[in-house]
Amino acid sequence: MEKSVAERAALVALLRRTGVSWSEIALDIQDVGSASSVLRRALVETDGLFADEGSADALIEAAFAEIEAWQSHAIIVRAFFDDDYPQQLRAIREMPPVLFARGALVPDFRAIAVVGSREASADGVRIAKAVATSLARQGVTVVSGLAKGIDTAAHEAALEAGGRTVAVIGTGIRRYYPATNRRLQDHIADVGLVLSQFWPDAPPTKQSFPMRNAVMSGYAAATVVVEAGAKSGARIQARLALQHGRPVVLTNQVMQHEWARSFADNPGVHVVRGMSELLDVVDGILDRMPTGTGMEGFPDLVTL
Repeated sequence: MEKSVAERAALVALLRRTGVSWSEIALDIQDVGSASSVLRRALVETDGLFADEGSADALIEAAFAEIEAWQSHAIIVRAFFDDDYPQQLRAIREMPPVLFARGALVPDFRAIAVVGSREASADGVRIAKAVATSLARQGVTVVSGLAKGIDTAAHEAALEAGGRTVAVIGTGIRRYYPATNRRLQDHIADVGLVLSQFWPDAPPTKQSFPMRNAVMSGYAAATVVVEAGAKSGARIQARLALQHGRPVVLTNQVMQHEWARSFADNPGVHVVRGMSELLDVVDGILDRMPTGTGMEGFPDLVTL
């Protein structure tokens, strides 16, 4: 087994252990420099004298078989230390140690998230489609969460414009939520990218969607919030984007809510009053974004 493959399998074996903190495992691997070494140490600490080289090797082999089974169903599995793991995600505290994907995993440094309410208004849908269309025509990747409402409108508009779109989902990669977006999810996997931080068959949970928002914020270079109530996941994403040092664009529709007005004076927040102003602000953000494959403008990365 190649070293890189064995390391990825060792990470999966570590994450499969009960009662572990995924973030602490990632930090341990960064400190030690090897997932296999962290796994062997963990076995000694928990099993004492009964742990041996064979125990770690057996767990790695089992994890390798599991990864191969996923890959046989066209699921891409990437560890945070793999070269083609999205570099921008290494810059956030919520970095997923492992990602599951369907589609083309390519550098997406020029990517903007377009998010908003599931129960979208007609104006909200119109704005989301206009923004996504404009971005797609400029060669910018449109990122959203595949929820109904604003997310669906953004994905569909990007696809109709012939652009690239990335869906960051709150379930396992083999799940469809909502079920009505099954065809859309499969189409995005064919021509763009579907991304998940959860085990492939994981169901939706109350916690999984805020976690998804953190990854979506980290993946995108900026977030446009089209509509979002006080309990919306888009509101969570706006807060996370500020923590990640990413610009946030709030529309006039959002500013009717107290949470949005309290955000307005934060550095990096842009409040726009109409479609023309929104597109001008987005264009300004794009002008400051990297045009190549570098990470200029992003926070320093956490690397092994």
